[in-house]
Order: sequence, then structure tokens, then C-alpha cells
Amino acid sequence: MDSQQVPLRVTAMRFVQSVRILLGSEVGGKAKWMFAALVALLCGLNALNVVNNYVGRNFMTAIAERQMAEFVRQAIFYICVFAALTIVGVITRFTEEKLALVWRKFLTQRAVNMYLADRTYYRLDVSGRLAHPDQRIAEDIQAFTVTTLSYVIMLFSSSLTVVSFSGVLWSISPFLFGVAVLYAACGSYMTIVLGRPLIGLNYDRLDKEASFRSSLIHVRENAESVLITRSEEQQRTRLLDRMDDLIANIISITAVNRNLGFFTGGYNWMIQIIPDLIIAPAFMRGEIEFGVITQAGAAFAMLVGAFSLIIRQFNSISNFAAVVSRLSSLLEAIEQSQAVHASDIELVEETGRLSYDQVTLRSPDGSPLVKELSISIPLGSRILLTGTRPHAGTALFRATCGIPTAGAGRITRPAAEDLMFLPQRPYLPPGSLREILLPKINLDENADTLARQTLSDIGLEGLLRHGDGMDKELSRDLSLGDQQLLAICRVLLARPKFVYLDRLEATLGQKQLGRALNLLGERSITAINISSEQADVPGLYDAVLEFEENGQWIWTPVRLRPSRAD
Repeated sequence: MDSQQVPLRVTAMRFVQSVRILLGSEVGGKAKWMFAALVALLCGLNALNVVNNYVGRNFMTAIAERQMAEFVRQAIFYICVFAALTIVGVITRFTEEKLALVWRKFLTQRAVNMYLADRTYYRLDVSGRLAHPDQRIAEDIQAFTVTTLSYVIMLFSSSLTVVSFSGVLWSISPFLFGVAVLYAACGSYMTIVLGRPLIGLNYDRLDKEASFRSSLIHVRENAESVLITRSEEQQRTRLLDRMDDLIANIISITAVNRNLGFFTGGYNWMIQIIPDLIIAPAFMRGEIEFGVITQAGAAFAMLVGAFSLIIRQFNSISNFAAVVSRLSSLLEAIEQSQAVHASDIELVEETGRLSYDQVTLRSPDGSPLVKELSISIPLGSRILLTGTRPHAGTALFRATCGIPTAGAGRITRPAAEDLMFLPQRPYLPPGSLREILLPKINLDENADTLARQTLSDIGLEGLLRHGDGMDKELSRDLSLGDQQLLAICRVLLARPKFVYLDRLEATLGQKQLGRALNLLGERSITAINISSEQADVPGLYDAVLEFEENGQWIWTPVRLRPSRAD
């Protein structure tokens, strides 16, 4: 699990890199045009704010001097400016959200592709190097894109405000302009000093929130197992411990926010009175109009607000810094996982061939499971892997699949579409029967008929009797045996040249396993089954590979008998 944050310099470099990748992508042109539109809209908003400031001054002066005609004229101007501000503001917000959505879609697609490429998701999981990559992809990218655009817009808007209202405030009082700059600078410094711990605390909070949520998901997804093992108390303790960690973290955050709130609260209240304290004496001496007081107050508030971006947004900035750091950690973990090679076993792809050349496999403690295995699996055969070392067959299963396994040698295997694996605990992707059994690339007009016939052959015709047929969503209550049969049905429809079966008799039993092997044989699918049981071996298998102590192995062809298991 990642316990340290990525250095700020590395995070900043990756932030800039992510922007460059977007601009250089296929959606970069669209993003540039949308950003240019945002800049134009923000310039328009800023111009309207300056106009509004002068209209407000004239409006208040007309009231103070009891000029009815001028009052009506300025009121009409006020309404027109407000209407224009509303329209431009809404369009600006809409454009910002659309650009954020384009960026989020692009980054999420890229992150998902990197996460699933070259089995990175597996290596991240087994290494424990990164906590909750799912949350980083699903939530942190969304927060990153939306918040980045908001800050860019706020920074650009604040820069325009500084340029526009500096002249306004300087024309009223150079001294008041200096006070505004000094006040904002001191306030920003104090806010950074008081609020800096929030960055690390918010980073930890996101991880603790995800940890608590994943524990709840674990209970839901394993509800039956929790019930059978009566481990409710253990799960309750685990959930409450994680909740306590989360609450302790949030308490620390609220303590920092409290101290920060004392300062920022007073800072914001003083903005309202400082310009009046400086400008009011000039009005009392008759040097300026009454409307200038309100104009100075508005200009001071706008200018100080622009200079005080850090103060106004520090909580959000600290959250954003944590999100950027977490995404940087995700990218770093993916890059490191892609550079890891845990096995010296060479995997070679060759059409229509599955063979092992001087393959040696070792257990985690270093003891040999298989020594110098050199065999070629005959096409169309049914092979039993068994013996006194039950873990040897499973290790060979994992090594053939490409899971990093301690060992050496060369494994020659066919392309992915010609080699499938069925683990002892079945896994079926979510979806309807059609989506599970019939990959879209293989769909044709007879696909449904073939799938129905195969379900009948394997003994699962009952799945089609309830209303939706092939569009039926797979039930979570499906037994392990039926899930395994459905996985075999998927293999029968895919028709690979080879399929590896890992101890399926545990969920199917010998009779159903024999029936499945016969169906695989009828379709010329080479089946390699790992099992600790050798019952009816002559009728089920064409050859037996036995693993003995100290990694020794024996390959024994079996003479086929006419009768096969039903």
C-alpha cells in the first residue's frame, strides 16, 4: 500500500504532462476550441463586471442627489447589465462543464486502458503497492478534471479582475490600492501556514473513505459466506475499526479547519469596512460623491478577492492537491508494475501448439514442484494432471496462463483466442446469458440457436425457461456447479484449440466432469484437467501427467476404451 505521497515536483510534472497529452490527442482540437471560447467568455464577464461597477456608482449617486430621471436611466442600465451577466455566466458554466466532461472521458479511457493492459491490474493487486486504484480512476479523475478547470478559470478571471479593477481603485485612492495588495498578501501567507496540514490529511481521508467502503462491499458480496461462517462479529469489528480511523482523520481535519476559520472569517469581514474607513473621510470633506464610496467598496472587494484566491479556496485547493498526488501515485505504480518481471519463464506464441521445454517450477519456499518438464500436448486429446504434489498442476496452470511464477524454461502456447482457462472457482462476467456466452465478434444469425443447444447439451436448459431467455440477466444465486457448467458452455461455443481445467470435480463431480470432457472432445477441443482423483481414468483421458515428490514427473499415454463416461 502506498504510504508516502509523491514528491511535489514529480506531481507537478505529471500534471503538466496530462494537459499536454490531452492537447495532443484526437480530442485536443475540440478541447482547444472550447478553452478559447471559455477565455473569450471570461473576458466578456470581466468587462461586464467593470461596467456594472460604474453603473452602480452612478445609480447610488442618483439616489443620494435625488435625481429621478438619472435614477430611472441607471436602473435600466443596471437591469440590462444583470441580464447580460446572467446569460454570459450561464454559457460560461455550460462550456466549462462540457470541457471538463471531454477531459474526464479522455483521461478515464486512458487510465482504464493502462490499468487493464499487460495484466497491470493483477500485478498491482498482488503487490499491494497501491491502495484502491478503482477509486482513483472512478472518482479522483473526475475531481481532477472538474477542479483543474475551475482553478484555471478562477486564476484567469482573477488576473483579469486585478488588471481591470487596479485602475479603478488607483483612480479613487492609490493608498487604498496599496492596502488591498498588502492585505491580500499577508492573508494568503497566514492561510498557507495555518492550512498546510490539510493536504496530507485530505490525502489520507480519501484512502480511509475508500477502505471503509470496500469493507462494506466485501460484506455484501460475501453475504452467504459471512452467514455460514458466522463471522458477523469479526466483520463488525473490522468495519468499526476502519470507521474509527476515518473519524479520527476527519476530527484532525475539522481542528485545522477551525483554526483556519478563525482567521479567514475575520479576514473576510474586514474587507467590508476597510475601504469605508479610508474613503469616508474624503466624502465628509466634500471631495468625492457618495457613489464613489460604494464604488470603492466594490472595487476593493473585487481586487482583494482576486488577490485572495488561496484564502477563499484553500480547503478546495488542499483537496485538489491530494487528488493530484493520488493520481500521480497511480501512474507511478502502473509504471513500476510494468517494469516488474517476477518469472524467468519464457512465453512463446505459436499457432496450434502447447508445449513445455525444460520447464522448472518452484513453490514460494523454493522447493521444486516440477523439474525440467518437456512435453507437447497432442491436439484433440484429453490430459489428466495429477499425482502426489497437487500444487504442481496448479502452478503449471498459472505459469501457462502467464501469471508470474517462480521457475525457468520455455512455454509455447497458442494465441489467446485458442487457449482458455477455467479456474476452480468459476468466474463469469456480469451481463445477460447472450453477453456471457456469445462474444460480439462471433455473433451471427444462428448464434442464439447454437447457444440454446449447447446449454441443453450441458444440462442448463432450465436457465432458458424463465421469461427473458437469452436476454436473462445472470442471477447472483446461481450455484457454483451451474456457474462452472456455464463457463464450460462458454468454452464450447468459443471453440478454442486448448482449455485448461483446474480441479473442476470439486464443483461438478466425476459424472458431470466426464460429460463435459466428452463434449469438449466432440468439438476437438484439447482439454487439460488438473485433478487429485484418478477414477475412470482409462475412459476419460488419453494421457496422464503425474507429478511426484522432488519435482519428478511421469507422462503416461492411456489406451482409449470404446465406452466413455456419461
